[in-house]
Amino acid sequence: MIESSFDSGVGTLKLNHPPLNILTRAMLAELRGALRGMAEKQDLRVLVLAAQGRHFSAGADVAEHLPPEFQALIPEFIDTVKRISEFPAPVVAAVRGKCLGGGFEVVQAADMIVAGEGASFGQPEILLGVAAPVACALLPELCGPGLAAELLLTGETLGARQAFEAGLVRRMVADEAVDSAAMDLAHRMARHSGAALRLTKRALRTGLAARRTAALAAAASIYVDELMQTTDAVEGLHAFLEKREPTWKHR
Repeated sequence: MIESSFDSGVGTLKLNHPPLNILTRAMLAELRGALRGMAEKQDLRVLVLAAQGRHFSAGADVAEHLPPEFQALIPEFIDTVKRISEFPAPVVAAVRGKCLGGGFEVVQAADMIVAGEGASFGQPEILLGVAAPVACALLPELCGPGLAAELLLTGETLGARQAFEAGLVRRMVADEAVDSAAMDLAHRMARHSGAALRLTKRALRTGLAARRTAALAAAASIYVDELMQTTDAVEGLHAFLEKREPTWKHR
């Protein structure tokens, strides 16, 4: 489910769970292991996070959000995102097609996003009566509290151009050029000292890591201890899986 390669100081991890690269708990565990392996490479200078197929990822497995599995899923997902955010070398995300829900949350932890012009980004969790804990913690600092609130509270998506103009996407290219553009950016960085790259990233993230850790912990606690105790959260998830409209109780 995770393809790993390494060449000339650049490591690549590719999600490979077609057609939508759904992030199951098993896939997330494999990704954490792959990140650990890459971090241990002394000559790694840049990491590229990409995906096979037309879409980066449509998000986490909705069935695994139901009780009682969410109690394991949410901490595991938070841990995966933290490993990307705190990865010692720069991380470039290469995004084509849909990048939704947990998929969008994963790339929010990268240092830079290269996106295809046909890419779309969104947090549709509110449509299911739940929330996106990682995005609640990370999106406000990435695109500002107003846009973050709009995305999280409407469930609507941003096109690549909108994401680029909002500063979420660093570079926008033709869909077929996403991987090559991400690799080009990675190799431009990988020409430099690995020690300097790692320490520059660490300096860039000074102060940010502590804020992110606290925000992620708070958002996860609200999700697990409060949101998933509501009637609407369970109803929304069941309705999605049963392909019907939810009946909200507003509690």
